[in-house]
Amino acid sequence: MGGLCLLSVLLSGCAGIGGDGVFGSVDQTGGGRYSQRYDAHPDDPPDVSGVPNAVPRVESPSRYGNPRRYTVRGQSYAVMSSSRGYAAEGLASWYGTKFHGHKTSNGEVYDMYKMTAAHKTLPLPTYLKVTNLDNGRTAIVRVNDRGPFHGNRLIDLSYAAASKLGYLHKGTAHVRIEAIDPQRWLEARRREQRQASANEHQPVYLQVASLSNAQAAQRLKTRMQRMLNLPVKVMPSYGVKTWYRVRIGPLKDTESIERASQAIADTELGDPLVVRSDS
Repeated sequence: MGGLCLLSVLLSGCAGIGGDGVFGSVDQTGGGRYSQRYDAHPDDPPDVSGVPNAVPRVESPSRYGNPRRYTVRGQSYAVMSSSRGYAAEGLASWYGTKFHGHKTSNGEVYDMYKMTAAHKTLPLPTYLKVTNLDNGRTAIVRVNDRGPFHGNRLIDLSYAAASKLGYLHKGTAHVRIEAIDPQRWLEARRREQRQASANEHQPVYLQVASLSNAQAAQRLKTRMQRMLNLPVKVMPSYGVKTWYRVRIGPLKDTESIERASQAIADTELGDPLVVRSDS
């Protein structure tokens, strides 16, 4: 019985901004699993413009959140055995502070500042390329939750993902979602990096982040130096606002580029940007 209760709680997932929750008896009272009655923006939102896309990697199916079938509000859903070849278009919403810090359907903790998403039937986890059809922006997210169980919505994105796609204030957007095969994605990225190294002889830099805070950039520089034992620079970019670009390099051989790229991709920083300039 305990396992069934846990599964029921984890499958409750999210409802989407302005939604009334999956199990109304819990969410509508403002008690139970969630401390907020309605979802909302963070009161003092940080700058999430620099949050990197999720980096596809080969993972085993999640222990929780992948039953063959489950039922929410009287509606039965069949979880797909594979995401290969999946693509769909529909309405995307997003979820924020109400669910922040609570467990997702696969047992992880929801962080609205990471590139994640909720979907009703895709296997957990699944990596998706999401395109906002209203403005052409794209993002890569990792599906680790169930939902949205509200109206005709196709997918719920995290606060950070919705920001990257440019629809935070609008609330919803028409999107196209396409499943990513992590193995093929990684192989393609390695081929691109090898080809780029073969075609260009100038030094390569890997940009880890572009931050608005100089002290944060210096801390990240120190962390990268300790982790990789490679030269790291903080390079200011002046404009309307000053950004501090943290770059590793110069790297002059393919092995160093691939080793550093993989080490960075394995952290929460995500995939680095390849730059062929020291300015």
